[in-house]
Amino acid sequence: MKRVGILTSGGDCGGLNGVIKGAASMAHSMGASCFVIPNGYAGLYNLIEFDKITELTELRIDQIDANLAGSEAGHSRVKIKKIDDPNKYKRIKEGMAKFKLEGLIISGGDDSGSVMVDLNEHGIKCVHAPKTMDMDLQTYSVGADSTMNRIAAFLEDLKTTAYTHNRVLVLEVFGRYAGHTALRGGIAADADAIIIPEIPCDFDILYAHMKQRYFSRINNSDVRRGAYMIVVAEGIRDASGTEIVDEHAPVDAFGHKKLAGASDYVSRQLTKRLKADSSIPVLMKKTGMFVQGINEIPEVRSVTPGHLVRGGHSSAYDVNFGKEVGAGAFILLNRGLTGVTVAGISSGKVRYIDTKDAIKQRYVDRNQVAIYEAQGICFGRKPGKINTTPRKLTGQVERLF
Repeated sequence: MKRVGILTSGGDCGGLNGVIKGAASMAHSMGASCFVIPNGYAGLYNLIEFDKITELTELRIDQIDANLAGSEAGHSRVKIKKIDDPNKYKRIKEGMAKFKLEGLIISGGDDSGSVMVDLNEHGIKCVHAPKTMDMDLQTYSVGADSTMNRIAAFLEDLKTTAYTHNRVLVLEVFGRYAGHTALRGGIAADADAIIIPEIPCDFDILYAHMKQRYFSRINNSDVRRGAYMIVVAEGIRDASGTEIVDEHAPVDAFGHKKLAGASDYVSRQLTKRLKADSSIPVLMKKTGMFVQGINEIPEVRSVTPGHLVRGGHSSAYDVNFGKEVGAGAFILLNRGLTGVTVAGISSGKVRYIDTKDAIKQRYVDRNQVAIYEAQGICFGRKPGKINTTPRKLTGQVERLF
């Protein structure tokens, strides 16, 4: 292929500019040209209306900062299949033909990947560079490592205010169906509790853990100082397995209900139990914090950094991986391999899997969590049993992620 388009889609995250630079640089080194299709699938659908698109020449590639999160190409959340236009696929093909684009490199997560599969099945040649900060695809995807690092950094920073005011602090992060980044970010910052979608939360268990650890810290401090830090993924479920959603909000382009605020919900559940617990005034008096009518229970605060965990700068790992899968995507497309997802490059060979398989969601292993429960972290359930049987690995060991 001599002319290919590249677009990024779905949520923004770290490593995407690495994908763009990797794809464009590899195309250039192989005598081909790479062009930006702006604003994701919306731009692809409207390509026919454009007067021109930007070619990623050597000079233009050099102007992209791979270290920055987000995407130079822009994003949108558009599901092509749902566009009310019977000629939508023909329109996209005509737009590509207008600029003589022979194929597409698409970087996105499971929703964006499903659109890529749909486009490929309609005769539009595509290769998928995996991207999702949720780390829930079957292969590692750019964005996850950057997000985990930012979650850990935010939680560490918030400890200063939490310990100053002896607060229980609940940090809410992304993760609708899978809690990988909440788990890894929370572990990295020594969170006391981590609540994820895969493990329905029994708030009585969480409360008991919080009460014991919080007051133990304060009682054992020579300046009566203590806090309790919780990380929650946005898609947490209560003990019945019910997702906390806004029933009055419309669904998005991919049919997802709007979530209703996990950190506020957790804060309310803990505050309700604190108010109903007759032993709390006694414990507050023992620590010297009790003031009638003013400071009768520990304060539970929620913090939602939102898009800050996916913005800013990319981790070194994500920049490396992004450049790797971007380059690999062009190599596959140039070889005529389409409808596939780049899994990485090993021993100089591009590894790939069918995108239909790659976008199947991967969840946190509930059994794996037990190793952290044994170290004192609460996951809103009774601690699981650890399998202590060793297993020797032979041959090549896969990457960490």
